[in-house]
Amino acid sequence: MDYSHFGRDLNKNLYFSTLKPVLVKKALFADYTSDYVDPPEPGAYTEVTLRFRTFKSNADHVFLICNGQRMLMAKTDSADSFDFYECRIQLDNEAIRYYFEIRTGNQICRYDLRGSVKHTDEAYWFTIRPGFKTPRWAKGAVIYQIYVDRFFNGDPSNDVLSHEYNYIGDHTVQVEDWNKYPATMGVREFYGGDLKGVMDKLDYLADLGIDCIYFNPLFVSPSNHKYDIQDYDYIDPHFGRIIKDEGDLLAEGDYDNKKATRYISRVTSRENLEASNELFAALVAECHRRNIKVILDGVFNHCGSFNKWLDRERIYEDAPGYSKGAYIDADSPYRSYFKFYNEHS
Repeated sequence: MDYSHFGRDLNKNLYFSTLKPVLVKKALFADYTSDYVDPPEPGAYTEVTLRFRTFKSNADHVFLICNGQRMLMAKTDSADSFDFYECRIQLDNEAIRYYFEIRTGNQICRYDLRGSVKHTDEAYWFTIRPGFKTPRWAKGAVIYQIYVDRFFNGDPSNDVLSHEYNYIGDHTVQVEDWNKYPATMGVREFYGGDLKGVMDKLDYLADLGIDCIYFNPLFVSPSNHKYDIQDYDYIDPHFGRIIKDEGDLLAEGDYDNKKATRYISRVTSRENLEASNELFAALVAECHRRNIKVILDGVFNHCGSFNKWLDRERIYEDAPGYSKGAYIDADSPYRSYFKFYNEHS
């Protein structure tokens, strides 16, 4: 009788017993939908059930790490190729922040808003704010984001000109070739897109079936992205309308923005600013006529050196109708808006 197969089977069993379990990370999942947060928009002082998905029979333990506490989640369901774990949380009126920890053998994996990660980052934890309600219109809405300078040039008369002013160490550049790739330091290169260009394309956007336009910042700003707001009260005339257009461009090699009188005229003249706000109001009305909502990126948590409250670039120093900026005058009404590390500089 041949007993050799017993040895082979024994060796095979010993081999498989030493294999480490493999965590199928692609199967891990959780989000904010009702399948994983129930109810999806819980009120204050209510109970919420949080769920997590793994590959079937793949995880030894799943933990919910919530506000610094580690809670073992219970496996409550299996379907197709997946297992589902859940944990119930009693809310108060404060936000909760959480992520998941999955253990299989000696393997540990975390899961946050980025997906499966080795080390989690608080910036990517899930967050639930009791009482928060998503507007009904936004649920399932198609939102079209517009970076205005690169969208469509409907009014060439408002284009930023080459040498119009100095921004971050060099002069602005008016891009002549719309299809040119952005430069490494492309924040001072301007393609000429504007709100008139958006207005011209509204029927096209409506035909796409969009429900909302999300605009990158539109307020007066020296950059093409406009995240360093210069004047929160007005739409940038380079996006709007320039009626008063006088003054000089900067000479080659001159980087003093106080001499950028063409730019100063364009962004401080009330005629330009008010006309630009009126154009934006007309654009919003046309959007609403097509049942398209509008969201603005406001950028209210920081500003740049061009901002009229600071005026380090001296754009507003001699412009009529403006108070002195905090950088120019220690008695400026905006002095308390900023913290100066050297009050005597």
